[in-house]
Amino acid sequence: MAGRIEDYALIGDMQTAALVCRDGTVDWLCLPRFDSHAIFAGLLGTEEHGFWRLGPAHASDSEPPTAARRSYRGDSLILESEWDTPRGTVRVIDFMPPRDGAPQLIRIVEGVSGRVPMRSTLRMRFSYGRVVPWVHKHEGRTVAVAGPDSVWFDTEAETYGKSLTTYSDFTVAPGERIAFTISWEPSHKQPPALPEPEQSLEATEDFWREWVEHCTYHGPYREAVIRSLITLKALTYAPTGGIVAAPTTSLPEDIGGVRNWDYRYTWLRDAAITLSSLLRTGYREEARAWREWLLRAVAGDPENLQIMYGIAGERELGEAELDWLPGYENSAPVRVGNGAAHQLQLDVYGEVTEALHLAHMTGLARNDYASVLQLKLIRYLEDHWQEPDEGIWEVRGPRRHFVHSKVMAWVAVDRTIKLIESGDADGPLERWKELRDEIHRDVCDKGYDKERNTFTQSYGSKELDASLLLIPQMGFLPPDDKRVIGTIEAIQRELSTSDGFILRYPTEGESKGVDGLPGDEGAFLACSFWMADDLAMIGRVDEARKLFEKLLSLRNDLGLLAEEWDPALQRQVGNFPQAFSHVPLIDTALRLTASGAYGG
Repeated sequence: MAGRIEDYALIGDMQTAALVCRDGTVDWLCLPRFDSHAIFAGLLGTEEHGFWRLGPAHASDSEPPTAARRSYRGDSLILESEWDTPRGTVRVIDFMPPRDGAPQLIRIVEGVSGRVPMRSTLRMRFSYGRVVPWVHKHEGRTVAVAGPDSVWFDTEAETYGKSLTTYSDFTVAPGERIAFTISWEPSHKQPPALPEPEQSLEATEDFWREWVEHCTYHGPYREAVIRSLITLKALTYAPTGGIVAAPTTSLPEDIGGVRNWDYRYTWLRDAAITLSSLLRTGYREEARAWREWLLRAVAGDPENLQIMYGIAGERELGEAELDWLPGYENSAPVRVGNGAAHQLQLDVYGEVTEALHLAHMTGLARNDYASVLQLKLIRYLEDHWQEPDEGIWEVRGPRRHFVHSKVMAWVAVDRTIKLIESGDADGPLERWKELRDEIHRDVCDKGYDKERNTFTQSYGSKELDASLLLIPQMGFLPPDDKRVIGTIEAIQRELSTSDGFILRYPTEGESKGVDGLPGDEGAFLACSFWMADDLAMIGRVDEARKLFEKLLSLRNDLGLLAEEWDPALQRQVGNFPQAFSHVPLIDTALRLTASGAYGG
């Protein structure tokens, strides 16, 4: 059985990622890309669907011992796990070197004290656990082949096969280091080069140290900010600049429920806010790469933005269910692809325009096509902003006039007006100023409940929605506006859990609610960070700080966050780690630091 979501560590090479559990088991790895088929899919099923365990030998493989300690090596993505056993102490170093050739997952066993018996159990199952590969020796190396894929397993330790699994039993002494590596290569090509684990470890550590040195944030929350930035970097697909929302699929928002989605794609919304955080912490190269990705992805049809694309800009992300996988803790179905790709979500026009505006304001080298794209987006919005849509949360119920979508349409027009006024673009300035005013009036007239003094989820509804917390952050209304304060307080009353975290919107249990789905979900971490931001903006800084630090306490021992927090089960839920949680963590840290209340 897979571990709790927060029991996992992330390692990756900026093209794909693996999840490593506390007991030394890699339960998730897709090769060669984030969105490729998994060769270890035990996370969404059982050990029969693929895993790689490396740790102290134990009488029962079904109950392997968990590490006594684990941490990342400094500010890096190199994981170090240590076990204390009756025979001594042993360390396992797990990492994926930034790619220069074949993708590799390297695991180095290091003896610390005593003589510790160890076992490596490698069960490769291609195509999300469905295909048992042909495992054989080739010129002294072990290779697993099935269809277009081959995975090469290299180690100096003795290996043997049993029950369609590759084992290695060995003992490690103090100071001794034994390396294990798997490398992927298309099966029709020559074998990948022999790995050089020690050199790769040194190069990987150098890479992360040099990358972190570019961070311009030095405030009181630096540790949390740096770990979040490293996580966002790890979720960036280096060849194109695309940023995945998470490296996993179908980790449930509701344990045992159906709210299981594939997040291994680039949401324009998530990527745009990620770009914002990177720019504000000194990472202009990543921002430039994402802007180039965006321009390529939407080329040819910029008016009809998809809400998400593949990591290389692919448009077709057809959704399918993998019925041979029982799902994480029996949360079925397991889905790959995402049928929401072709939804209408008008807010993405605002998020993309805001990101382009911030890039322009922070001095990112001008790109003329980016300005052309921005103008085309506004021309589209002129004709379509009054339409209902599926909204930020990708509801699978009927379309509505979501207030957040209209606010972000206003943002798109407002930022484009600023671009024209700066002299860097030409457009019908007066006409678009009138459009901006029209959208603003429409939202304030139809999306505001005067009796309750709060904006609502959609025109004419009584439901609240945590996305309304973005109204002051986007500059739609000032923080001291009574309607803003009323909305913040209403959300605190009606969408707050018992421990003070924020739900996205009301759900209806077993009946289908506004999102068209049965079941409930946990507190949405991004929304809880938004609440902390808003509290700081309206002068309730101590309350904001307490909420922020409470949110920081939800991170696992390695500083990682999933999408949501289940207040009943007291555990993380949803895909992991989640960019949409780590970005607002950074933003809130920057805002609280700028408030001057904590130094820095």
